[in-house]
Amino acid sequence: MSISTSTRGIREHLMANNAEYQRLAEEHSRYEARLDQLSKAPYLSSEDLLEQITLKKLKLRVKDEMEQLVARHWQSAPQS
Repeated sequence: MSISTSTRGIREHLMANNAEYQRLAEEHSRYEARLDQLSKAPYLSSEDLLEQITLKKLKLRVKDEMEQLVARHWQSAPQS
């Protein structure tokens, strides 16, 4: 099994069984949806641009937290 397949399985497991991972995934999805809305706007005000930058940073922070959970789970899982 490749590492990418293993981490995908870990992500699926965490999504099904870990409330913190689920919360982070939902938060990530909300940021993504709002960024998608902003990207479709024909014009962005300075407030919209600031929101876009802030959302990108928040989305990255949440993604990093999700990956930390995956890494902790990976390290604690028995290796075959």
